[in-house]
Amino acid sequence: ICHSFHYIKRLIETIFVHRFSHGTMPLRSIIKNCFYYWGFAAWLAYYINHPLYTPPCKYIFLYCIVCCFFQICEAGNFSIHVALSDLRRDGSKIRKIPYPTKNPFTWLFFFVTCPNYTYEVGAWISFTIMTQCVPVGLFTFLCFIQMTVWAKDKHYTYVREFKDYPSLRMPIIPFLL
Repeated sequence: ICHSFHYIKRLIETIFVHRFSHGTMPLRSIIKNCFYYWGFAAWLAYYINHPLYTPPCKYIFLYCIVCCFFQICEAGNFSIHVALSDLRRDGSKIRKIPYPTKNPFTWLFFFVTCPNYTYEVGAWISFTIMTQCVPVGLFTFLCFIQMTVWAKDKHYTYVREFKDYPSLRMPIIPFLL
């Protein structure tokens, strides 16, 4: 259910929330992204939906806590995407520094340049704990590496572009990375 929820949320965000700054995406990127996401989605789905798969329900209390953490991270990720979308509400292409709003999920902007990636990685870590499945762990690890690269690029772009960019912010992990 969590796996399906994540991708349904992504589709809804793509249709109703995201504002893309570039009109087109290079064909090689589309092909690479499709192979990556569809390939991993199929591989993960095979393992977690296989008739012989037994979910690790040894500690139901821990499972419930991790499931709640997954939902919190998904809500945080959604909130950040909405906040980023609101920066260009008027349809302009002007880049602005994102700041926290009244929404508590956006308060991660005090410490991180790309909290949407922080929340995304948190969701996948919790999903890995819930499933205790090696392919899910590998997907989470590769996601973290890719999102760290993107977050560092965005962070250094903001630092170069804005002289008043908050110095306390790190790219993806508060106070660390």
